[in-house]
Amino acid sequence: MKKTLGRIASLLLCAAVAASAVSCGGDKESSSSSAASNTESKAEAAQSEQSDEGNETASSAPIDIDFETDGTARVTVDGNKLEVSDKELWINGVNTPWDKWNDFGSDAFNYVFWDSHFQELEDNGVNASRIWINCNDMIGVKLDENGKFLEVTDKHWQDLDVLFTLAKKHHIYIMATLLSFDHFKDSNNAYENWRSMITSSDNIDSFVEGYVIPFAKRYDSCDYLWSIDLMNEPDWVYENAEDGQIPWENISDYFARAAAGIHENSDILVTVGFGIVKYNSDTDYEGNKGSDEFLQSLSGNENSYLDFWSTHYYYWQQPWFGYPFSVTPAEFKLDDSKPCVIGEVAANDVSESGETAEVKYENAYNNGWNGVMTWTSNATKRIAEIADEKVHPLG
Repeated sequence: MKKTLGRIASLLLCAAVAASAVSCGGDKESSSSSAASNTESKAEAAQSEQSDEGNETASSAPIDIDFETDGTARVTVDGNKLEVSDKELWINGVNTPWDKWNDFGSDAFNYVFWDSHFQELEDNGVNASRIWINCNDMIGVKLDENGKFLEVTDKHWQDLDVLFTLAKKHHIYIMATLLSFDHFKDSNNAYENWRSMITSSDNIDSFVEGYVIPFAKRYDSCDYLWSIDLMNEPDWVYENAEDGQIPWENISDYFARAAAGIHENSDILVTVGFGIVKYNSDTDYEGNKGSDEFLQSLSGNENSYLDFWSTHYYYWQQPWFGYPFSVTPAEFKLDDSKPCVIGEVAANDVSESGETAEVKYENAYNNGWNGVMTWTSNATKRIAEIADEKVHPLG
């Protein structure tokens, strides 16, 4: 298809997001990557900003809470397609992981930011945003010293009620990321609690029953919570010493039990944001740590499965794993019997890849991917122009 008109105007994302934007997976040093980014310093900057500015933000929202919908906009899976009301949906998305780090449950939550940001996304043809509901530590969700679930704060639920009300208002589908590798990093105040949680099936069950299932039940009536991403880049929890080097049998035990809990209590789709395809592929690499077979072998529950793949990609991966935008999901070594979304990618790596984000989106669309979610971008309007019937199937 013909290339588009020049660059679209900026989405004007808040300075906090721009300043704290992570080059996904960040400070990893693995057998598959020789490049390490500045995730930790960016996260620390975001946390510092939260501490410094939290009291200056609008923490309560003078709006009526109304996130319930009638099911018309519910995202479903049909084979390897995403659908809404029996019409194909293409995820023309972005990542807005936080405004201030650990927004939901802290004094830093600012409904004005989310309202204006969702309006900007809607105006630019974006239909989805991936948001980190918990970044690290224990701001809204608390564990005891042994890793057992303790409580969810009222403020956490109140802030999320506002978020999903605004998502409904602006027709923005939310991929809600519940945990990140950051929780397990030894620079995190509560890392021992989180490592103790994920290395015990009993503690995982307490977390699923105390938080994951109540989360799914509370927002199941909101069509605009289209999916739950169980963890941001668990790859580094397995690979990196500073993240615990926890075995996949433990990490995926959480995926298995959480996925079953969500599927048994809601219609919300479930995925995992794998940082590299080598842990999300049935062929050639390290085995698919999110496959139906692996998850069900850990839980013994047939409801332990992911509804679609949400693999992340950054250009440092190219020598080992190729370039997903120039190939089909199957050629990228994913099981294409399920929908395949590129759940995180750099907003601007044109100096490395030679392609703008706008070109990536169009190529991914033409190669049969079900969506792309860049790390904040103004590149999404083109797909809304050439495939509006799939980006906005409800009109």
